[in-house]
Amino acid sequence: MVEEVKSKAKVIDLSGSFVKEITLPQVFMEEYRPDLIKRAVLAMQSNRLQPKGTDPLAGRRTSAESWGPGRGAARVPRITDGRRAARAPQTVGGRRAHPPKTEKILKKRINKKERRKAIKSAIAATINPECVRNRGHRFNDDVELPIVVEDSFASLEKTSEVKEFLKAIGVWNDVLRAKERKVRAGKGKMRGRRYKTKKSILIVISSDEETHRDKKKITKAAKNLPGVDISYAEELNAELLAPGTHPGRLTIWMESSLSKLATAERSDK
Repeated sequence: MVEEVKSKAKVIDLSGSFVKEITLPQVFMEEYRPDLIKRAVLAMQSNRLQPKGTDPLAGRRTSAESWGPGRGAARVPRITDGRRAARAPQTVGGRRAHPPKTEKILKKRINKKERRKAIKSAIAATINPECVRNRGHRFNDDVELPIVVEDSFASLEKTSEVKEFLKAIGVWNDVLRAKERKVRAGKGKMRGRRYKTKKSILIVISSDEETHRDKKKITKAAKNLPGVDISYAEELNAELLAPGTHPGRLTIWMESSLSKLATAERSDK
């Protein structure tokens, strides 16, 4: 990902018109580390796994005993008063040789500093048009990244208002891309997860008191849009910024959320 790093960004209003120019926080100049981003995302995904295993006595509760030699039959355990084999792993109807065990370590770990650097690197990847397009996002050629909008954006209450804003800034095609659902392969389609929905736009808002009151409004307005996620700047993680370990998510930043990133950056130091 070789491209000139931008230090300035344009702030737009709800009509998509230019309002002013601001300086980007230093986090947007972070080194691009797809290896760390992938590790951080996989570590988050592994935390959702639940241990599973079989009963230790599964396949062993049987009266089967071997007939011994001299019977002209294989010396495998056979059920009493019958000929069918049991208990042995190599027999039809026998126990599992190596069943799943609850003591298996499922969680993957990542160092705190590596996780933080992965998040910063994923944030920096959101302003690179080449990286964002390679992830599959669709937006107009005249769109300048990062997309920074005034704080009044958080007060939108209707889905139609958010839709009009996304059309005005030239990113509505990405929502239409996410609307094209894919039928899942395998038996999962019979178990309540028939469709796979793509990820589209990430909206980052601030946790200021005024914006916090408006979060329910913008969440309610945008939750019906396919693939759209909303997050506070302080709650950003690697999986939100790089779903499926692929960095470069199309992101809309509120002006105050960038201030929060700069504040968090100073506190880390």
